[in-house]
Amino acid sequence: MTPKLAGAGILVTRPVEQSAGLSRLIRDAGGEPILFPAVEIEPLAEEATVAAVFDRCPNFGLVIFISSNAVRMGMPGIFKHRGLPDGTKVAAIGPGTAAELKKSGVRDIISPQQGFDSEALLGELSNMQLAGGRVLIVRGQGGREYLGEALRSRGAMVEYLECYRRVRPNRDMRELAARIERDGIKACLATSSNIVENLFEMAGAAGLSWLRSVPFFVPHARVAGAAFSRGAQCVFVAGNGDEALVEGVQTWLARLRPGHTAS
Repeated sequence: MTPKLAGAGILVTRPVEQSAGLSRLIRDAGGEPILFPAVEIEPLAEEATVAAVFDRCPNFGLVIFISSNAVRMGMPGIFKHRGLPDGTKVAAIGPGTAAELKKSGVRDIISPQQGFDSEALLGELSNMQLAGGRVLIVRGQGGREYLGEALRSRGAMVEYLECYRRVRPNRDMRELAARIERDGIKACLATSSNIVENLFEMAGAAGLSWLRSVPFFVPHARVAGAAFSRGAQCVFVAGNGDEALVEGVQTWLARLRPGHTAS
């Protein structure tokens, strides 16, 4: 049987250290992952920063981690300070973040079963009594305000611990010129709006036309909106998780093969 991706080059735009699982799935399907990180993660949370947050409020009833990066960059400082207080409930934005929390020894994690975004997590928290309670949101610098605002509207007192920042790499798409010229890249996987925005900034005049023409596969309608706003012509919302992204590319390429019959 011909591998579903059959040698297709797939652009992987996450930070390199977070691309291993996605790259493995692409290889398992017969494709070639082409690593071109469009964002780098820099830690911000020093122990003093964490201590200042917990000194202001030593007892949070709920601590929410917005991403896997929030866990990786935030938990070491939290553990060095004193750890999460007993009885604190812990929530994760999605399964990847929950898995990272489990590696840190956290159990009984609140996480949405579907959706994997702030809106879905709010639904999961809909029955929790939050009025008068204190909530800590662990996130990257400059994250969305929607979750915090929604929790405040329910009477919660919200604090933020910003423990990393996203930085655009100092590179451009001239590195990919040879692959682009021989039609060696069939799809681009972009997992955040920030990645999409950085990609178009990194494209340069020579790469912009190609980037707008290559099919984008994204996990969420919000990311698709960012791609369309930059002029992308073909964007697919494949769903959350690495498997969904790779399956989306497989389905798309299968439809382009000669002899394919639409069902």
